[in-house]
Parts: sequence; C-alpha cells; structure tokens
Amino acid sequence: MFDIEFPLHNDTVDPVRVGQLVSTLLQAIERDLDVVGEMSNGDVLQALAMATAVRARMIHASQDLTEAIAKELVGIALGAVAEATHHEAKAGLA
Repeated sequence: MFDIEFPLHNDTVDPVRVGQLVSTLLQAIERDLDVVGEMSNGDVLQALAMATAVRARMIHASQDLTEAIAKELVGIALGAVAEATHHEAKAGLA
C-alpha cells in the first residue's frame, strides 16, 4: 500500500470528484484485466496516455495549451508517486 499526496492544480473545481474518477478508472482497468486477462504494464500505460491525449483534444482550447496542461498534470502526479511512502500490508486475520 502507498500513501500518496497528490497536489491538486490551482484550477481544480471539485477535488472529491477528481478522487472518485481516479478510483473509477483504476477499478475499470482491474475489471478489464480480470475478464480479459493480463497485459503488460507498458500497454496499460500506453492506453492511458492515448485516453489522456483524446480527452485533451476534446477541450475547446488550442492544442498547445491542452498539451501543456496534460504534461504538467502528469508530471505533478508522477512526482507525487515518486515521493510516496510504501507500507507493507499486515498479514493475518483481524
């Protein structure tokens, strides 16, 4: 288990919905892998990158702006994960 503190962008409108959507996306990936079977981590990351690019293109703004925002947000998230602490799950019955 990881303790990750994701710094939110200053223009974040609804932090609760951001967290909910992250959970929904991760659960959808897990469900897909449970049904279809394993795939490489690189392929999962590639699919997420493609989805991010498509979603960025759907925004009514210049491509330069949406690309810069997407890169900034991914960079912030990767930095937060890099700083996360890892905790070993305790084994046994509660």
